[in-house]
Amino acid sequence: MNAPQSHTPVTLDHWIGGAAVAPSGGTYFDNLNPLDDSLYARAADGNAADVERAVQAAEQAFPAFRKLLAKDREALLQKAAALLERDRQEFVDILIDEVGSPLMKAGFEVQFAIGMLRAAAGVPRRITGQTLPSDSADRWSLSLREPLGVVAGITPFNVPMIKVIKQSAMALACGNTFVNLPSEHAPRLSLRVAQLYQEAGFPAGSFNVVLGNGAVIGDALTGHALVKSVTFTGSSVVGRHIAEICAKQLKKFTLELGGKSPLIVMDDADLAGAVRAAAMGTFFYQGQACMASSRILVQRGIFERFSQALAGAAAGLKGGDLRDPGTTLGPIISGRQRSRVKTHIEDATAKGARLLAGGTFSGFQCAPTVLTDVTSDMTLFYEETFGPVTSLYPFDTLEEALAMANDTPYGLSAAIYTSNINSALTAASGIHTGMVHINAPSLYDEPHVPFGGVGQSGVGREGTDCDLDAMTEWKWVTIQLPTDAPGHH
Repeated sequence: MNAPQSHTPVTLDHWIGGAAVAPSGGTYFDNLNPLDDSLYARAADGNAADVERAVQAAEQAFPAFRKLLAKDREALLQKAAALLERDRQEFVDILIDEVGSPLMKAGFEVQFAIGMLRAAAGVPRRITGQTLPSDSADRWSLSLREPLGVVAGITPFNVPMIKVIKQSAMALACGNTFVNLPSEHAPRLSLRVAQLYQEAGFPAGSFNVVLGNGAVIGDALTGHALVKSVTFTGSSVVGRHIAEICAKQLKKFTLELGGKSPLIVMDDADLAGAVRAAAMGTFFYQGQACMASSRILVQRGIFERFSQALAGAAAGLKGGDLRDPGTTLGPIISGRQRSRVKTHIEDATAKGARLLAGGTFSGFQCAPTVLTDVTSDMTLFYEETFGPVTSLYPFDTLEEALAMANDTPYGLSAAIYTSNINSALTAASGIHTGMVHINAPSLYDEPHVPFGGVGQSGVGREGTDCDLDAMTEWKWVTIQLPTDAPGHH
């Protein structure tokens, strides 16, 4: 494992009202490089007073920002996309060093964010209402969409770039102002996005970043009376907690939570394609993805062949220099997460699961792990591991596979490999998830699609169309014409 690029650890302050702001408590926390736990940066350890400052800055910027013309918000977002394209390498470097992204994954994130900014730039001109027939004579009836005010976005460590851009670009496109609380593992990335927006010309206070431990200051942000909508990506446990806070205050929320996504492989599938999709969908970014194919259901006729092929593919994936395009595996983000992955593997093997590949750690990196003979008394049967670990299960009929696929509290993504159109469509309608991919990996996203899940996987959807509902409020306006007006028939 190579050493990370050497650099002097930087000090990161909050970004509030268009300027760097030191933490009011005066304390900083260590942001570690996950490759070797070396010090990457020292980040402001925010408290409730810092949250208050950030929300007030966003609230003060809102009256002027909401009045910006659609063409002006469109131009700002287009400029941000162009600057991100120009500075692509800088963002790639942060994603590699701060959260342990292999080069391919870092490049994918930056490219998605560019596309998201461009897609959001098309939104301001599409914030349209309707003219409606009225039940009263000579009355015009109109509906308008108005921005909400301050939107809070809490972003995760695993795709910090995709999520901060996805959440903020749509909030800003709709005329809202934004406060971001990033994962304590990814503060620098959010601050670099703040710089990007500032250079693009977004007014001070329209985009703010408050750093700190979400468990400590998250409630001060999500529960703030001036925050009108909360968008969160993270664990189902925290998501439920945020939903309670928002429900009590009757404010909008969008939750994109965990998953235990099934990949179904029928015996008529393109086997090589299915194995590639399983490897990509499971081991992308070390399995630290909510859409990862952590349950692979394989029809019995090809179960042995598929198992051997996937175990071989897993063994062939290599770690190493994260800047080498051939490296697919990076480190697990933190000590806490590494211990979770180890515990899940150890619990399964102790209870009789068979290891077909992996199961071992080298430094902070977990070898791609493929298990079989996994039973419902094992922790990882129902729980999300969030590591490069998947389980293979044989089935006989598609009906049986669908019952197995739906035997989960989650419902984010799913995939099926088959050459039979009837099987494909039966699965697409029969799997209880927010997304189903046919002959493609379970891990996929685009800026304009309704992205999200059901059950413990979340509430609401992200994407340019869906976010219009999350980021604006309807208003109904009527105009009564005088009934005795000249020319009235």
